[in-house]
Amino acid sequence: MLQTELHAETGKIYRSATQALDGLLFDGMTVAAGGFGLCGLPELLIDAIHEAHTQRITFASNNGGLNEFGLGKLIADRRVAKMICSYVGNNHEFMRQYLAAEIEVEFVPQGTLAERMRAGGAGIPAFFTPTGVGTEVAEGKPHAEFRGQTCVLEEAISADLSIVKAWRADPEGNLLFRRTARNFNPLVASCARVCVAEVEEIVPAGAIDPDHVHLPGIYVQRIVTGVHVKPIERLTLHEEA
Repeated sequence: MLQTELHAETGKIYRSATQALDGLLFDGMTVAAGGFGLCGLPELLIDAIHEAHTQRITFASNNGGLNEFGLGKLIADRRVAKMICSYVGNNHEFMRQYLAAEIEVEFVPQGTLAERMRAGGAGIPAFFTPTGVGTEVAEGKPHAEFRGQTCVLEEAISADLSIVKAWRADPEGNLLFRRTARNFNPLVASCARVCVAEVEEIVPAGAIDPDHVHLPGIYVQRIVTGVHVKPIERLTLHEEA
């Protein structure tokens, strides 16, 4: 009931992930996706993209999820033409496609990836960083020296769509993240033309203290909530002696 009332009040809240992505998807698009491992992964929106059969997508995301969860679904179905990411993770199909040259992969140091997204949101077209100098990451890129240190030029990431996962949202789209879900999601949300956020809980306006807002609602155009699963990427158990 609350969700229906808020939808009528603000127009930001949608009844399903499919509706929240309506009119935003097209073949060949670039999507920035939140997630730190499986934490803060916008699984409902990823599933909706999968169901929409969008093709040749470039994804900018920290990693590729698991074989059958998150971005792994899209990779397995050959919907992803390029990944801009920090590492492959535990996705064996992603690794197989990469080694077989069936998918283009641009590996980016994790801090540089975060800064490229932040720069895209801040309107900064490129920046210099010492990270990656002397490695394959820096090959073919302009170099310059600052205060005696060689740096490489990295371009900002500006996407057509960003999809993020938050813990709480209010009707205006102000978001609150939980723990490591905050690592990439706020930066991802800022670097695209349109941001769609899936959340675990929608609270009334004023329920989130302004000092506790992690991402202002001005960055968020659409919101959706739903039932989430929380898989464990790598389960480690302690054996009793």
